Amino acid sequence: MSTIFKLLIIAVLIGAAGAAGYQPAKEYWRERNKITWETAEIESGDITRYVNSTGTIQPVLSVSIGSFVSGPIVELNVDFNDEVKKGDVLARVDPRLFKANVDRDEATLLAREADLERVEAQLQQSLNNYLRGKRLRGANMDFMSDREMDALVFDVKSLQAQRRLAKASILQAKASLETSQANLNYCEVTSPVDGIVINRLINPGQTLAAQFQTPELFVVAPDLREKVHVFASVDEADIGLIQTAKESDKPVAFTVDAHPDEVFDGEIEQIRYSSTETQNVVTYPVVIAAKNPDLKLLPGMTASISFEVDSTKDVPKIPNAALRFFPEELRYVRKDDQYLIDGSTWRSKPKTDEEREQNSNLTATENAEAQQKKNQRHVWIVDGERLKAVEIRTGLMENKFTEMAHGDLDVGDKLVTGIKD
Repeated sequence: MSTIFKLLIIAVLIGAAGAAGYQPAKEYWRERNKITWETAEIESGDITRYVNSTGTIQPVLSVSIGSFVSGPIVELNVDFNDEVKKGDVLARVDPRLFKANVDRDEATLLAREADLERVEAQLQQSLNNYLRGKRLRGANMDFMSDREMDALVFDVKSLQAQRRLAKASILQAKASLETSQANLNYCEVTSPVDGIVINRLINPGQTLAAQFQTPELFVVAPDLREKVHVFASVDEADIGLIQTAKESDKPVAFTVDAHPDEVFDGEIEQIRYSSTETQNVVTYPVVIAAKNPDLKLLPGMTASISFEVDSTKDVPKIPNAALRFFPEELRYVRKDDQYLIDGSTWRSKPKTDEEREQNSNLTATENAEAQQKKNQRHVWIVDGERLKAVEIRTGLMENKFTEMAHGDLDVGDKLVTGIKD
């Protein structure tokens, strides 16, 4: 009996100890298995929206310099990267043949002028004969017959025609001389502008053949230190933002691989209407003007461009990680907000093929309204042991933050961004 009594007492004591420790143990396990949420605060600051693109640096103007005449190159005065002034002789074609043509045409001109003097002398003699015959006929009609007078008259007219022909021959000889002189001058290939030689396509001793097509000898870029152009290709979805940025004189920033730690500034100079379609993607060329005093920006460099298209000052900023967070299980969410998990009313991607088909058949008005509703989002805050959804309307978006245009939240409130491991 005493043994049974002892066992009963021991059982009672164990039960009492278990009852006393149940609640603390329950609390311990609940705290141990409690979910810890990663959070981020709503901040206050500026939001700037950018459109990114790539482009190629090119000179504002590239002047191609060629040769009008043919012949071997006997002199080459410039090389790559040389700075030249307007009128500088860049190269010289062998002028001997062209100098001989000038000498020939000068001699021809002298011969034509001498021939004119001969004709004028004969004409003067013929006029004198005509005047003497006229005086004799006036004195007595029998001194000169009609045949003799006609011979004198037509001799004068013939020599007058020869004089006009001689004068025309002189003009022709002068034109030929001017042509030969111009060809001789073309033997000197000169620069028409001030600039930098960015390409040289000839070597000393090379023979030019310019009969059918003017060969390109040099490419000179004027004002390369003053300004260069960056040609960017912007997607059609963003070109409207670029147009607004140009009207507002928004700045443009870009970098090049040659100077990755330096940011270059520019401005939108032109938005061209000539579109390009590549694999069903339509892009428009945008021309950016940038200064280049140190010649760090060289033709052909690839630029990574950021267009500032819009900005706001001192607004509530929501971390983008909070906008991307979405609780996957109903047990984490309070009952009033569980319909968001079931229906995913704020998710941008349709869940089913039927929803995809419905979205593809929207009218233009419905599609525009749907785009406007994309700014209606939900973020999540910790409400006791569950999560609570708060509806907001977003504004401008940048890499890490998005503007909160409207919502029942304040700066400093903590938003859930994930679950801690």
